[in-house]
Amino acid sequence: MENTQETEPEDTPDVAWLQSRVAELENNWRTAMADLDNLRKRTVRDTLQVRHQERKRAAKELLTVLDNLDLAIGHAEADPKAVVSGVEAVRAQADQAMANLGFPRHGDDHGTPFDPQLHEAVSVVPAVGVEPGTVVEVVRPGYGDAENQLRPAAVVVAKAD
Repeated sequence: MENTQETEPEDTPDVAWLQSRVAELENNWRTAMADLDNLRKRTVRDTLQVRHQERKRAAKELLTVLDNLDLAIGHAEADPKAVVSGVEAVRAQADQAMANLGFPRHGDDHGTPFDPQLHEAVSVVPAVGVEPGTVVEVVRPGYGDAENQLRPAAVVVAKAD
């Protein structure tokens, strides 16, 4: 009778070597997963820190405006023209703060063509002597530019008769 048991061919990898290779790959996988988890945690922490810094920067921009509004309230019994002048100066400071944050004021653009990237038409009116599609009144100014819009200017636009 012939021997029914076959022996392993010589080119078959050693079982011990395969087991060590599997252990090495599992270790690499666990290390990669731990690195990924650490990256996720660091990204969350860094994102929160950047948000905090930006909120702080925005608040600092508004501090001077708030201080000057307090001064204006303190002088409410003064000459009304002086109070109005002071409030206009505070508004100019607020506009500058918005510009410093990357959102310059726009919308003081009577007579310019309507631009849907900068304007929001709240009304259309017939206007004599004005080209159709021209801004005839600004209801509310906008902040930002075409690429970085915080709020479009609310405008009234001339229509064709």
